[in-house]
Amino acid sequence: MARTQSPLRRVLAAGLTILATAAAALVATAGPAAAATTAGVDVSRYQGTINWTSVRNAGIEFAFIKATEGTSYKDPNFNANYVNSYNAGVIRGAYHFARPNISAGSTQAAYLASNGGAWSADSRTLPAALDIEANPYSGGYCYGLSTTGMRNWVQDFLNTYRSRTGRYAVIYTTTSWWNQCTGSWTGPWANHPLWLARWSSTPGALPAGASVWSFWQYTSTGSVSGISGNVDRNYWNGDRSRLIALANNT
Repeated sequence: MARTQSPLRRVLAAGLTILATAAAALVATAGPAAAATTAGVDVSRYQGTINWTSVRNAGIEFAFIKATEGTSYKDPNFNANYVNSYNAGVIRGAYHFARPNISAGSTQAAYLASNGGAWSADSRTLPAALDIEANPYSGGYCYGLSTTGMRNWVQDFLNTYRSRTGRYAVIYTTTSWWNQCTGSWTGPWANHPLWLARWSSTPGALPAGASVWSFWQYTSTGSVSGISGNVDRNYWNGDRSRLIALANNT
């Protein structure tokens, strides 16, 4: 049987409803999914020819595009992807796959800057990213470098890129690789945006010393209109206006 509430109970119930709503809103906005409001991809020659207008129409607002690897490889699709993504209204950035066991960090940063990774103040160009992760070739998981040697290599790359472009490079890595191969180095995170690779529903633990992720690669098996097959999907930890601010260095 239904019963009517007294005025006092109605006031208390209303107050509890307001508190519950506020608490739910706090939980919703505190999680990583709420912060990750801007969708992006990263691509290389493996995605083939890309229809960037379709990609942008599908809601993708930024892309990191492979430019270089080591000191002798430039992705054959980089020029087309870099120009066509820009023309479609996608905020784009170049990335360099690091090979720390074949040449100095400064040499590879200079190669990146000279082959598409230089920055321009046009509201659609991000600082380039250093992709530093588990070695897929021979030479060991950490490229045969000690933790001190790896720190020095990364710092050499970052210093040279900044000197060439005036920007702090983004760093793409995994938490496990970074902590093992740099000895949980905390040095770069005060200035260099973290691009975290973790294929999961949550970002999880961040590399030592990092307080926040700027970009998060959350899957390698995504699909996007305009791109054939699987593509890495990413989030930017903020809205488009904040991403443009990063592009503009403001």
